[in-house]
Amino acid sequence: MPDKWHTLSSDNVKKKLGTSGKGLSKGEARRRLEKHGLNKLPEKKRIEPISIFFSQFKSFLIFILVVATAISFLIGEHLDGWVILVILIANAALGFVQEYKAEKALMALKQLAVPQATVRRDGKLFVVPATEIVPGDVVVLEEGEKIPADCRLISVSELTMDESMLTGESTPVHKDVRVVGDVPVADRKCMAFMGTIVSYGRAEALVTSTGLETEIGKIAGMLKGPEETTPLQKRLSNFGRWLGAIILIVIAVIFSLQMLRGGDMAEMFVTAIALAVAAVPEGLPAVVTITLAIGVSIMARKNSLIRRLATVETLGSTTVVCADKTGTMTTNEMTVQKLWVNRKHVEVTGLGFEPKGTFRGASAKDKGMRLLSDIAAFCNNSTLQHIDEKWKILGDPTEGALMVMAAKAGVKPDMKGYERLKEIPFSSERKMMSTVYKTPKGRVVYVKGAPEVILEKCTNIYGGAKMSKKEKDEVLKSFDSMAKEGLRVLGLAYRPVKSGDKNVEKGLTFVGLAGMIDPPREEVKDAIKLLAGAGMRTVMITGDHKITALAIARKLGLAENHKGQVLEGEEMEGMSDKKLDSLVGEVNVYARVSPEHKVRILESLKRKGNIVAMTGDGVNDAPALKKADIGVAMGLRGTDVSREASDMILLNDNFATIARAVEEGRGIYDNIRKFVRFLLAANTGEIMVVALAVFAGLPLPLLAIQILWMNLLTDGLPAVALSFDPKSKDVMERPPRKPKEGILHGTVDFIIATGAITAIATLGVFLLALSNGGDVTTARTMAFTTIVFFELMFVFNCRSDTRSIFRNNPLTNRKLLMAVAVSVILQFAIIYLPFAQAAFGTVALSLNELLLAVGASCLGLFVFPEVFMKVDKVIPRRKREA
Repeated sequence: MPDKWHTLSSDNVKKKLGTSGKGLSKGEARRRLEKHGLNKLPEKKRIEPISIFFSQFKSFLIFILVVATAISFLIGEHLDGWVILVILIANAALGFVQEYKAEKALMALKQLAVPQATVRRDGKLFVVPATEIVPGDVVVLEEGEKIPADCRLISVSELTMDESMLTGESTPVHKDVRVVGDVPVADRKCMAFMGTIVSYGRAEALVTSTGLETEIGKIAGMLKGPEETTPLQKRLSNFGRWLGAIILIVIAVIFSLQMLRGGDMAEMFVTAIALAVAAVPEGLPAVVTITLAIGVSIMARKNSLIRRLATVETLGSTTVVCADKTGTMTTNEMTVQKLWVNRKHVEVTGLGFEPKGTFRGASAKDKGMRLLSDIAAFCNNSTLQHIDEKWKILGDPTEGALMVMAAKAGVKPDMKGYERLKEIPFSSERKMMSTVYKTPKGRVVYVKGAPEVILEKCTNIYGGAKMSKKEKDEVLKSFDSMAKEGLRVLGLAYRPVKSGDKNVEKGLTFVGLAGMIDPPREEVKDAIKLLAGAGMRTVMITGDHKITALAIARKLGLAENHKGQVLEGEEMEGMSDKKLDSLVGEVNVYARVSPEHKVRILESLKRKGNIVAMTGDGVNDAPALKKADIGVAMGLRGTDVSREASDMILLNDNFATIARAVEEGRGIYDNIRKFVRFLLAANTGEIMVVALAVFAGLPLPLLAIQILWMNLLTDGLPAVALSFDPKSKDVMERPPRKPKEGILHGTVDFIIATGAITAIATLGVFLLALSNGGDVTTARTMAFTTIVFFELMFVFNCRSDTRSIFRNNPLTNRKLLMAVAVSVILQFAIIYLPFAQAAFGTVALSLNELLLAVGASCLGLFVFPEVFMKVDKVIPRRKREA
């Protein structure tokens, strides 16, 4: 069947669909249901819990530990094997809990179709489940209903529809049955689309498409495809492969060396396990997950619901925020902002539907203002109600804006002495609406509509003057200036009438103009400035008209430095990717765009090396939300489809929340870098200690069980505490990280140097203990204690890239002080408690032995990070970051 139903007459549509005005027969409807399937969107396949659990073992580093566990059991090192196994299961359980909770909270793609629909079959009306509607059905559409499928209108009665969730058009669209050309979805006036809403009037329509064949279905289809990994996921994955390869190479070299020396095979496996355990930062996955989970909790309290943990980090590297205008940057509440009355402009204050505000330039008690307010209230079919402690409009948003304006002036449609006698409804042909009221001063006709149409009906202008060409030109000039501000402008007129008047819409007196717009949220401009200070650019993408989009952009400061350039979807149609790439760096406003255009814009920005966040609340935003590095959906007004496609949901629909989320994301990523630097420096030291001892033919200075203890507890607790480090004061004054910047950027030299100093201190104590006649167990215990205390002191130098412990107050992170204190106590327990000595291969140390170990470990206080930052600026770096 053709997609261009809007280009065909209703008779041709009936012919092609094999139906008539009486609708399908019940039998034919059943046959078509079997052929086309249910009228619903497919649900995303649910990931089984067992799959989530086993996916935690896909990491190459985890695989190395699995092999180490198996070898431990094979060679009789059961304690080591059980400890490593418990660690693996604990890590997997932690990751499973986080992912399963997220999967359970926001499960599958949800349907937008309404549960029931009224159809005509065999010439009779039936109410059927919307899922059972088929192409060829005749559906009856009433005010307030959602459209159950894509339809070609065949009869309408004053029909307007809210299509903002599909097209981004902020004002209701007037519909009729006339054929249109090959135009975008937003301009197909003879069509009704699944999921959109009847704002006013009623209609009958022929169902042309159901399920995935609808416009919404096509968008849902665009959401299919593999999940894209975020920058942090990519970097950690690359780092894991890189580290795993190094581990295998080192183990192979040591195996070869031991074989040449004629070493014992069992001892070689014990050494390999110790090296593998030393090299793999077992605590890293858990600490990363815990840190991100803490970040998610903090952000949830600040109205940002994170669906995927890695999104927290990605926010900090975002360079461009593409925001949908309607409902995201604006309130999605049509508001009268300017009037022209008594030959002057009047500004109306107050946003939203709450009837509070003032009139700048006129008094609400002025006769002209009062008359204008009467027309706004009485030539109106909307209702202003206070529901659940909020003001809401029932009916057409444009009429709602006029009703709120009138309420601000103290005029209400149910005022005593006013009774509606007649209504001449609005139509797209007439472009005007009239009501006749019985008032305390007699019968009056109130009229509103397109200014140029209203003027043709007027013979006078309020104030006593006749409607001359000069007067008309003055009105049109004011109309033009208001329209250029992006306002939707209506003309308002009236005249007293008698009961016998047949044509009440002539000889009118023109009273004034009312200009309205979906206004920007008050906090958005400041949020845009804050993001700009953090090196992030904001781009507005909307399905609304160019003039309206540009007006909002100017109010938000988006069109100041880019000469007001606006790119429309129609211009993009014949534009090559190369041409678009050359423009995306300059264009801040895109108007009249389709979902496909949004995806093209995002792809172009990403080709230019940007990390892109996309905000939106409608179905039309979903493909772009899916394609963006971070999709940000709205929690209050957002559709299920947009939420499902997103990575993050703003629970308060507040654009400014993005700025706070970015701040948290950057702070969390800084803390991840801190503990990654700490853990890898500690592991590097452990590798060097074990590897150098093996190369030198020395006994193992550290056992695998001791290394596991360090990596999980004495290293793990301080690492977790680093995740609570307070944010840097300049976190929102720095530019975003470069997308290709490694997580170890600027820290590799620091990590290697720290590892070397760790090895010197630990092996120095080990050799000194052996040379003084000490047994291997005592020397090993001293080495074990030295490296543990070295790391507990060194952790304070990991809190900053530029300040050591002597320039960075340790009291600002009390959790770190507590973690170090607990680790010290645990280390003493390992040394001095008999049952712990048996499990970990330690002996009690004398006071002199303990002081020697602690004294050597004090070198950890003098590994100054600022030294390496200065060297890094002087000596050009090579590509050595992960």
